[in-house]
This record gives sequence, structure tokens and C-alpha cells, in this order.
Amino acid sequence: MSEIIKTEAIVLTRLNYGDTSMIADFYTKEYGRLAGILKGGRNSKSKIGAAVNPLNHLEIVLYKKDTREVQLVSGASIISHFPGIKDDFEKLQYAFAVIELLKKLTPENEPNYRLFSGTVRILSLIETSNEEPLVTFGRYFLFFLADSGYEPQLEKCASCGRSKFANENLAYNYDLGIFCEQCSRENLYSYAVDMELFNYLLCLKYNKQAKKISKSTKEKAIGFLERFTRHHIPGFKGLQSLQLLK
Repeated sequence: MSEIIKTEAIVLTRLNYGDTSMIADFYTKEYGRLAGILKGGRNSKSKIGAAVNPLNHLEIVLYKKDTREVQLVSGASIISHFPGIKDDFEKLQYAFAVIELLKKLTPENEPNYRLFSGTVRILSLIETSNEEPLVTFGRYFLFFLADSGYEPQLEKCASCGRSKFANENLAYNYDLGIFCEQCSRENLYSYAVDMELFNYLLCLKYNKQAKKISKSTKEKAIGFLERFTRHHIPGFKGLQSLQLLK
């Protein structure tokens, strides 16, 4: 038996299905990631089809049945379509990287209100904030990993326990965490971390301003987080959305 439900949703992807329909992947507020079919959604007169585009924040109406893999979407209205993102190529690339993390790394039908709210907020910030979208996305990436249970350990040396570092070359072991310079000589590590990168990662984690940080370090931080994620989550091969920026 189907249940009629209404929920907020972020559109992740959509694809054509049959002659007139489409299937969309949503990340919803109450039900997590799920797929929905829009019958006749490609019809030029379909208001639902016009609303269901990637990145859009919607209110949708579903005929939901737990035994069905693809739910029937019967209504959709736009809460926000983030026009300030879609008019800016760089913002668009990082917004799609947000969507890609949700699409690739969240389980189906597992609600996460905090992650949903955080995603809506970060898309709004990418659209309206004066902060570089590269930095805003870095904050989201760390938030996403922490929420998923894979937060990088940056607080103290994983070997000696020292928590204060000054003008030294650090290193990171993807399983153990950060190493001070001395301990990095005595332990296997996965990634060399200079002080600028280390301080920048702390800025991202604790939502501090990232002043006087070079663009190369900001980009390096995303590369570090991608490699960290690949190590911990099998099947993740990096963020395709950002390839055009490299």
C-alpha cells in the first residue's frame, strides 16, 4: 500500500526514461537518498518536470511504498534553485561536488537531518558568500566526512601525543592520524603535510577564516581529503565534478 508523503528534497541527478518520463535521484529531509519517477515529466507542459533539475531545493510529493525501489513523484515545487550558483562556473563546479558526495557516498533510504540541513546551508553559502567556493566546499567536505564517521584526526600526534606544532614538517597516516616531524621519521605515513596545509585544515574544521593561505594549499587540501576518502571508502575514485578545474 502506498503512502502519500510530502518532504523537502535536493535534486541530485535526473535522466530520461521511456518516451516522456524521467527518473530523478533525490536527497530528502525525512527519508535520505531515494529515486523517484516523474511520469510525463518531459512533457513541455509538465510543471513537475520543469522543477526537477539538479541542485534545486524542492518540496516534493511522493506515493511512497517501502517495497518499491523507485517512488512515484506526483508533485514538486521549488524552494530555491540557487540562480547565483548557476550563473557562475566555479560556484557551479563546487556545488556539483557537494551533490556528488551525496550521490556517491550516502546510503539509500537512510535519513540524516543534520546532513540535509548542512547541505542546504552550504549551497546557500556557495551562492551568496564572499568566501571562495573552493574554501566553502572544503568546509563541507570535512563536515561530510565527520558526519559519516571518517573525520581526519588532526588534534595531536598519533605516536607521541604532542598537540602543539610549530614550523615543522608533519605527515599523515590515513589510518592513525597526524604525525609530528620527529615521529614521521619513525613511522609509515601516507601524505606529507606542511604547516600551511595543516593550519588550513584546522581553519576548515573549526570554521575559522583562512587568511593568507595560498590557492595551491587550498587545492592541495581537497586533494588530501579525496585521497583520505578513497582510503576509507572502497569504490570512491575522486570527485569528477572538479576535474575541469585542475
